[in-house]
Amino acid sequence: MTDTVRTATETAGGSRAIAARRRKSLKRRNAAERRFRVFGLLAICVGIFFLGALLFSVAGKGYTAFQQTTITLPVTFEASVIDPDGARDENPRLLLTADYPQLVRQALARTLAINPENGPEMRAAMRMISRSSRVELRDVVLKDPSVIGKTVDVRLLAAADIDSANKGQIDLSVPETSRRVSDRQLQWMEELKAEGRLNKSFNTGFFTHGASSRPEAAGIGVAFVGTLYMMGVVLLLALPIGVASAIYLEEFAPKNRFTDLIEVNINNLAAVPSIVFGLLGLAVFIGLLGLPRSASLVGGLVLTLMTLPTIIIATRAALKAVPPSIRSAALGVGASKMQAVFHHVLPLAMPGILTGTIIGLAQALGETAPLLLIGMVAFVADYPAGPLDPATALPVQIYMWAGEAERAFVERTSAAIIVLLAFLIFMNVTAVILRRRFERRW
Repeated sequence: MTDTVRTATETAGGSRAIAARRRKSLKRRNAAERRFRVFGLLAICVGIFFLGALLFSVAGKGYTAFQQTTITLPVTFEASVIDPDGARDENPRLLLTADYPQLVRQALARTLAINPENGPEMRAAMRMISRSSRVELRDVVLKDPSVIGKTVDVRLLAAADIDSANKGQIDLSVPETSRRVSDRQLQWMEELKAEGRLNKSFNTGFFTHGASSRPEAAGIGVAFVGTLYMMGVVLLLALPIGVASAIYLEEFAPKNRFTDLIEVNINNLAAVPSIVFGLLGLAVFIGLLGLPRSASLVGGLVLTLMTLPTIIIATRAALKAVPPSIRSAALGVGASKMQAVFHHVLPLAMPGILTGTIIGLAQALGETAPLLLIGMVAFVADYPAGPLDPATALPVQIYMWAGEAERAFVERTSAAIIVLLAFLIFMNVTAVILRRRFERRW
């Protein structure tokens, strides 16, 4: 009897010990789960903080570039300056080479009541107007030669320092010798504001102008067109080649060491630094094939090589996601292997394929290093007429502006980053919408 009681007591004690260990283990697991949740939430908060800091920094520096200061002057298009010999009908080039800065000097002298013989004041006044005023007046005359001999109000771009001062980006409380805008220029600015001649307006030139050494006249228009040409080349080449390669590897290729080697290399290429593709493009497309440097076609070919692995991997993943029953059903009703893939599997995998393609294009859109190696860092002021003409791209334009010494280029660099981020966000949102719109749950 005593042995039985002892055994029961030991059994009860052992059960309580086991239960205690289980409670302790459960407590540790619950504590670990709570820590994991806290760490995960902390990681998300850190990521959101840095993302917010990035966006705030870029937006805070770049939003002012979407406005530009202009000065409206009553310009007298004197025939004695533009066409002194009256020979513009026989020689239209006279309108291109006229002394348009002289017209600006005369207009400033009249508007600001300056003695034209006062050299220091005239030079200070001319520094308020962008040096691109010559081109602006020339365009006015070329558009309507009838203005010759008339006085017309013309809006001219203010110089970068005047634009920065008007936007409050220059500390005017420091001594005159420590800032780039003099007290006399500030006085003229106030006079022009009072007369309604100095204004801020939407900076359309930022989206239409090309590269310029003058920040007030610089824009992303040429870079944007070059980017469109490059993305067109990437889309036309990478999408069909990548999808066809993925279909063959996933649906038709035999499983052997050779195809395994191809798959391994495709996965490795997706992780290769982009600058390696730039070296490849420089050696093959420019060095071997002799294609022109700084051409959108070469940039598109380099970015195509970089984008292909992403599209192939995404397409294969989309094809794998289609249930095998779809293939079996198609083959069961008499469809050939080709018909089963292209009539049944491919349409169902298309949302994933489009998503991978858009993400690959978005990745290529932001690349800079390979484009620098093939010469797309060139100074290009004119719009390219085709993919073989010299051009630059939006990321390269940002890189070039970031290295400029002028303070006004800082806001244009940030503004160009805002435009690039807007395109990237648009492309990624499009990918998400397409996936949610067409994706099927199996």
